[in-house]
Amino acid sequence: MEFSSTKSNEKEDHRSDLKTLNLYNEIISTLPKRNGWKSDEVYQYQGFWHTFFYLEGLLSAQQHFKPQTNDIILSSFPKSGTTWLKALSFAIVTRSSFDISANPLLTTMPHECVLSLESDLAHNSFHRNQDTPLIGTHVPYTSLPKSIIDSRCKIIYICRDPKDTFVSLWHFLYNASFKGVDSSAKEDADFEKAFELFCDGVSYYGPYWNHVLGYWKASLESPERILFLKYEDLKNETLFYVKKIAEFMGYPFSLEEEDKRMVQKIVDLCSFQNLSRLEVNKSGQLHGRAYLIEKNAFFRKGEAGDWKNYLTPMMAARLDQITEQKLRSSGLTFNVGSKV
Repeated sequence: MEFSSTKSNEKEDHRSDLKTLNLYNEIISTLPKRNGWKSDEVYQYQGFWHTFFYLEGLLSAQQHFKPQTNDIILSSFPKSGTTWLKALSFAIVTRSSFDISANPLLTTMPHECVLSLESDLAHNSFHRNQDTPLIGTHVPYTSLPKSIIDSRCKIIYICRDPKDTFVSLWHFLYNASFKGVDSSAKEDADFEKAFELFCDGVSYYGPYWNHVLGYWKASLESPERILFLKYEDLKNETLFYVKKIAEFMGYPFSLEEEDKRMVQKIVDLCSFQNLSRLEVNKSGQLHGRAYLIEKNAFFRKGEAGDWKNYLTPMMAARLDQITEQKLRSSGLTFNVGSKV
C-alpha cells in the first residue's frame, strides 16, 4: 500500500512538472525573438536576451529557487572571468575542509564544483552541495529570483573589458554544439555577424552594458552585500583581491594562514596555468546543459588584451565608443584603450 502511494505521488509530481514546463513554453512563445550568433533563437525577457534552455531555467528559478541564508551568488556576464571566480571562491570556502594538495578542484571542474542557478539548480535546488554556499549565475541583477534579493544573499560580480568579453564569447560559442542545433553549422558563428549583434545588444544574457550596469548600480546602493570586481584588476593584483573576496564572503584569512602563505597557495592552485593543465580540465565534455563543449574550451587563454589579435582598429574603437556612451555618468570605467 505504501509502495502504491509512493508511485502515485511520483506520477502526480511528473504531471505537475509537465504542466509547469508547458506554462513556461507558453510564456516564452509570446516573447520577442531573434536569431542568435549560431543556428539558434534568442528570446527577450525583462530586457535581456536568452536561449530557450536557460530562459526556461530562469523562469523556474524565479518561481521555485529557495536560497540558504549563507548563500553567496557568483555572477558574471558570460566569458568575463566566471571560471576563475568560481575556482577562487570554492578554494577559499573549502580551505578548512581540504588540504590544498587534495582540493576537489584538482579532480573536478570549477563549473561542477559551483553549480549554475539557471541550469543545474533551476528545477531542483537539492542538486546542490549543501556544504558549499556558492551558486553561479549569468542572470542579470534585475532578473534574479526575488527570493535571492529578499534573503540578502551576498553577491560577487565580475566584469571584463567588453572587447575581450566579446572575443572570448565568440571563441567559446564557435566551439560549442547546442542541443537540438546542427553541429555542422559553424559558419553561422561568423565573427563580423556576431560583432554586429553584440554591438546591438543581442548576445546571450545581453545587452552586455545593461548587464554590467545592473550589478554596478546595485553594488553602489548595497556595497556590504554586493562586491563588484573587474577581471583586469583581479589579474593585476590577485593576492589583494583574493583576500578582499575572502573577507567579503565571511572567510577572512588569519594571520597564521597568511604566514603559511595560504593566500598564495590558493592563487597558485586556481591559476590559469595550473587549472588548464589538469587532466580533468583538458579532456571530456561538460554535460547536462544546453550545449556540449570540450572542457578545455573554458581555458583558452585567460589573458587581458587578447582582443588586439582579433578586432580591427575600427571595431575596437566602435566598442569603446559604445561603452563610453552606455556607461557615461555611471561612474564605471574600463581603463583600457582601443589601440591595436
